[in-house]
Amino acid sequence: MPTSAPIDPPSVKLWKKFESEGTNAFRICTLGGAWIERLGGDLLLSYQEESLLPDLLAWCATLPAITGFLPDRIFGRHLPVRNQERVSPVLLEGDGELPLHTTVTEAGVRFGLDFSAGYSTGLFLDQRHNRAWVRQNAKGRFLNTFSYTCSFSVCAALAGAETLSIDLSRKSLSRGEANFVLNGLSAETHRFFAADVRESFPRLARKGERFDTIILDPPTFSTSHARGRFRVEDDMGDLVQAALEVAAPRGRLLISTNCTRLGVRDLERICRLALKLRRLSGSFHPSPPLEDFPRGAGASCVWLQLGA
Repeated sequence: MPTSAPIDPPSVKLWKKFESEGTNAFRICTLGGAWIERLGGDLLLSYQEESLLPDLLAWCATLPAITGFLPDRIFGRHLPVRNQERVSPVLLEGDGELPLHTTVTEAGVRFGLDFSAGYSTGLFLDQRHNRAWVRQNAKGRFLNTFSYTCSFSVCAALAGAETLSIDLSRKSLSRGEANFVLNGLSAETHRFFAADVRESFPRLARKGERFDTIILDPPTFSTSHARGRFRVEDDMGDLVQAALEVAAPRGRLLISTNCTRLGVRDLERICRLALKLRRLSGSFHPSPPLEDFPRGAGASCVWLQLGA
């Protein structure tokens, strides 16, 4: 790939489209094992190999002339194979005195980011269409598991839903509560539980709690003191079964994973087995493709609509 390669015209068109929709957080381009994202006034360059960084910076240099956008800062994020080796983005260019906490918008919804909080800044851009669906359709009771900074919960609350967000990290939930405040929502009227999701499902079931929409987007791998290791390839089936126990009739579940070993067909297969074991019926609906992500990039997602 030449270092002088211009930004593709479709990317410029998408840039204008996103801005017209009130969105300033999106992927600009994907170059093999690397990509560039706009995050508000900043750019984030993610790369699996250090050798790709000069080409990414060359692409960034073309942006002001083509789009009129001059970034405040450019951050770099190396993504090694081992998750435990991943670190927070590093400032490559721009004012080092600017705060590392910033805010982006997605269809007018505001989300806080933190460039110092680890390799993920606080918003997964590949869930944009799913958040849009939630923003338009989530009613009644909404359960967001592995909720991270609660972006799905914010969208559900804006739609009028009563939300419960569960995550093992109290710090992430605090950031989620801040996202509620950013959007003029009272965090006090919604619930936030710092707990192991796998332990929470049985408790919710015993209490008779049922939810009209459930988000199930677990990490690829995690550990907790209470339940030990979680590995999505091994444990997603049990997780789906547990979620079905607290799903309302005609409820809808988003099943999602970033694990490259599980595709949409794998998720459907896992869900079909869980439905069979629970003697339930359901239908599957794909998540629409993202304009700024190439085919096969981003999370694998499927919506499961339960029967009556």
